[in-house]
Amino acid sequence: MSTRTENLQRPAVKVFVATSVMLTFISFWRAAAIVLSDLASSAYYVGGDAEKVIGKSAPWFVLAVMLFSYAVRAVYIESSAMFVRGGVYRVVKQAMGGTLAKLSVSALLFDYILTGPISSVSAGQYLSGLLTDTFHHLGYNITLPDNAFAACFAVLVTMYFWWQNILGIHESSERAMQIMKITTVMVVILIVWCLITLFKHPSPLPPLPSPATMHHDKESLGWLLHTWAARIPLVMLLVGFGHSVLAMSGEESLAQVNREIEHPKLKNLEKTGLVIFLYSLFFTSLVSFFAVMIIPDHVRPDYFANLISGLAMNMVGPYTLRLLFQAFVVVVGALILSGAVNTAIVGANGVLNRMVEDGVLTTWFKRPHKRFGTSYRVVNLIVGLQVLTIIASRGNVYLLAALYAFGVIWSFSFMSLAVIVLRYTSPEKREWKVPGNIRIAGKEIPIGLGIISIILFSTAVVNLLTKQLATIAGVSFSLVFFVILTISERKTAEEHASGASGLEQFNVAGDRELSAEAMEIRPGNVLVAVRDPRNLYYLKKVLAKTDTTKTDVVVMTSRVYQREPSFGVSERVDTSEVFRKYEQELFTSVVAVAEKLGKHVSLVVVPTNDIFESIVVTAQRLHSSVVICGKSNKLTADEQGKLTGDAWERLPEPRPRLRLVVYEPNETKHEYMLGPHTPRMRQEDVDLLHGLWKEVTSDPKYRELHHYHVLNVALQQMKSRMHDGDPKSDVMHDIYKEMNRPTEGPIAGDDDTQEPPPT
Repeated sequence: MSTRTENLQRPAVKVFVATSVMLTFISFWRAAAIVLSDLASSAYYVGGDAEKVIGKSAPWFVLAVMLFSYAVRAVYIESSAMFVRGGVYRVVKQAMGGTLAKLSVSALLFDYILTGPISSVSAGQYLSGLLTDTFHHLGYNITLPDNAFAACFAVLVTMYFWWQNILGIHESSERAMQIMKITTVMVVILIVWCLITLFKHPSPLPPLPSPATMHHDKESLGWLLHTWAARIPLVMLLVGFGHSVLAMSGEESLAQVNREIEHPKLKNLEKTGLVIFLYSLFFTSLVSFFAVMIIPDHVRPDYFANLISGLAMNMVGPYTLRLLFQAFVVVVGALILSGAVNTAIVGANGVLNRMVEDGVLTTWFKRPHKRFGTSYRVVNLIVGLQVLTIIASRGNVYLLAALYAFGVIWSFSFMSLAVIVLRYTSPEKREWKVPGNIRIAGKEIPIGLGIISIILFSTAVVNLLTKQLATIAGVSFSLVFFVILTISERKTAEEHASGASGLEQFNVAGDRELSAEAMEIRPGNVLVAVRDPRNLYYLKKVLAKTDTTKTDVVVMTSRVYQREPSFGVSERVDTSEVFRKYEQELFTSVVAVAEKLGKHVSLVVVPTNDIFESIVVTAQRLHSSVVICGKSNKLTADEQGKLTGDAWERLPEPRPRLRLVVYEPNETKHEYMLGPHTPRMRQEDVDLLHGLWKEVTSDPKYRELHHYHVLNVALQQMKSRMHDGDPKSDVMHDIYKEMNRPTEGPIAGDDDTQEPPPT
């Protein structure tokens, strides 16, 4: 074996496999599970907290909030269809500039910082109550300190989900999916048992909302207490709505998780929204109604912090069975409320990553974990703030609930206003719109969006006046974080000016043995060679046609060095040398295309001094079946095919059968089979071959003759002319004349231009 062949088999230089943060796509069920871990978890505390502040008519406000949540979710779906990496910050910045974007995201982060603590502390409260009741039932006079126990439990849960998010979203979404399956079993049992209870002991519905049925105190009215506004029915309705709005948290997480939803992205996003709406509507709303209708009025205040436990203990049936179901409720509650911590981390992680991409935060925050590829520094920051919040609250769930809704309502308000602005500043065709649009004088009027925005801003203003502690804490946090973001943005201005902001951060690992096994790539994959971040039209086409759950797509680029042959040098090539700004820009564009389509890709950089050789060697080692590339600016498609074919001929045995597809910007494609394959034949060639066969087989002696026999004799005659008989120049002259002779009619049996088999 030649030295060159040995070098091709055993590379002496590394190839570089690049991995991006969170480039793993999940089903709409998993996406819904992540968001529901927040939305559905609020069923455990929103009913009791709302009734404590508003009064017995609270279930109607909770129902109104859950119905309105679908309208807000529609706003997020429209924005997500415009920006795959969307959410409040991206949409508000696009519509109204960076200052308002930083203000809106500061309020949103206040929501995220409180989402985890209120959920995990509530879970701790449920668990503490169950343990205390169990000890008393067994005859032990042990009473756990609810708040202290809840705070310790919340810290442990937060640290657990910190580790899950360090591992990556696949692990986190799997956990959320398991939690929601168990929760669904509990919800079905709860609803059926409550209906049986109401059938045996009918009870009236809660009183309809009105100023007379609502509390009028400092906790419910805040600065509006004893003012003329408190006497206006509409204002009081907004007060009740605002105190129940924390049941609608989690919408921003939908925008962040959208990046991870698999193909077809928009359709799966709509399915995710519908699943979330139906689940949270029945669970959260019914719990609030059942609690008022089943738990006696004099007992219910004792269960405001653990309302579903109160339901379990007041339904019909044997006491032992109710006690066991209460234990099940508490265990499920601990799981789902703890899962909301994960939702908050995922959502805040996505928001802060957008800030890094826009140059507001430094790229230091988004540097991927060396092992898991996650943005661990952002996760560390979020979890650190959540733990501090839990400790500062000392496990008081009512204190956390009072603060919680500030960020929720203001982030929703900014989002709705931004989407309205974008309807006029960016009126280009959208994949999806919030319903309720009419045209007047040729201009579209977004009635639906306008109504949603008015309701949100009205509620936000009323909350600002009625939730004193939340207003002071929320405004203070938002202003402090806004100042931090502004200072950070100025410090990263130089990086932003150099064009480095907005680039994906990658881990780059060197691997001397490039193989399908090392990259975890299945045989028969599609290898796409890219070189220009502005011209990835063929990658979009390939990903749109490829089911990546069945066939892997590998995107490669070649780093050209004027050295010895690729894969055959002993000189070490460093990671920082091969993966520079060009590769980062290129793969950032690749990742954006993949995310838009919800398809997974693997990334690799190959140092080489021969691009065509690097492509076929990579295809050989990854066991690829097809190679896709764009048309060169300097070469014709046929020249690209010839050079790639020559490189294929130099491969060591066993050489794979490969198909090369060269795409032009106008989507014209040229296909070439590399290596021996069925030849292209014009119709006139087929006619000539068939005519000769027909003429020979007219003699009965040659009845067994086949077309390939005729071809073989003709080829042997040509070989003889080239090597044994006529001067080679005569044969080459005939070939040249044939090449330049005008061709009439289609090409028959054209292997190279047939539609490729589905990938």
